[in-house]
Amino acid sequence: MILNNVRKALTGQQVSIRVNNGKIAQVLPGNFYDQTDELNLSFDDAIVFPGLINSHDHLDFNLFPPLAGRTFKNYTEWGVYIHVKYKDTIDSILQIPEVLRMQWGIYKNLLCGVTTMVNHGKKIKVTNDLVTVFQECQSIHSVHFEKRWRFALNNPLKKNLPAVMHCGEGTDGLASNEIDRLIRSNLFSRPIVAVHGVAMNEEQAKQFKALVWCPESNYFLLDKTAPINHLKNHLPILFGTDSTLTGDWNIWNHIRKARQTGFLCDRELFESLTINPADVWGLNTGKIEEDQDADLVVSKAGSFFTTDPQNILLVLHKGYVSLFDETLFPQLKTINTSEYSAINIGGSNKYVKGNIQELITKIKQFYPNVSFPLV
Repeated sequence: MILNNVRKALTGQQVSIRVNNGKIAQVLPGNFYDQTDELNLSFDDAIVFPGLINSHDHLDFNLFPPLAGRTFKNYTEWGVYIHVKYKDTIDSILQIPEVLRMQWGIYKNLLCGVTTMVNHGKKIKVTNDLVTVFQECQSIHSVHFEKRWRFALNNPLKKNLPAVMHCGEGTDGLASNEIDRLIRSNLFSRPIVAVHGVAMNEEQAKQFKALVWCPESNYFLLDKTAPINHLKNHLPILFGTDSTLTGDWNIWNHIRKARQTGFLCDRELFESLTINPADVWGLNTGKIEEDQDADLVVSKAGSFFTTDPQNILLVLHKGYVSLFDETLFPQLKTINTSEYSAINIGGSNKYVKGNIQELITKIKQFYPNVSFPLV
């Protein structure tokens, strides 16, 4: 497959990209039309960027509406509050089988151009090739919500595996102190990827492998986010959405919220979704270079930061088409459309790998009132 005449996001460089055996085989300047039997996709005016890496999501919690109602001092206060105020909603949605909720969580990300996500929770069995669900780490929820967190953290059988923990998710002493408790309890100096870090200071940041920044979730619960403009000097910054319990389903709204803070420049924000997480998680993606996995997104012309799901023209995951816009249908002559679902999102018609309509039907059998951002 060759993607002809696309502009790299941020740099604006006009290139053509050849994909072969799931990898980026060549990146050539300008147009490149090969007289072979390879599939040639031509774009008049489009940008290309690596498939996004969402470094923090709870895939089974993406059928919830955002639940808050007020501002909280920390995540424990929020957790107690929602289980009282929204008990009926929570109980109803948890009646949906976990496997169905997980599958929707995967589609939520794919529709936005995310090709890799780090699921925070127990390991799941992924039965499709739509995206990469990264699970080569140990998920430990947090100091206050996981009773045996010290044992989990200091398990000698997992001392070389990155631990991922919610940490410092609050604006009070409890949130700040739990970071110190976590650092003191890390007996084997395990690599820890912290999530949220709203209460984290620069000295504390030096003790972590990386920090996953979830600004939309932070502002929704706490009306404050991590001081990323200072913490970025001490550890890699990755980007995460958390689930729809605390934010919009569309990662692009999260990205724009992050950009409004000015804590990262455009290049740094872009890299928090691409090369930074690829490096931290040990992935062969995040860059448009030869021999990288062909996780690529092509979107309609415009800025990377104005992208939305309806603008996305093509999503490749390891060289395979996971999503495409109907305008590409005449060029995708060899594609087996029976393997795709036709959907409309934001007024734009797309084809998505798998039977997403059947999934929605199954979900609504358990909870008819659930809403989806597509028709």
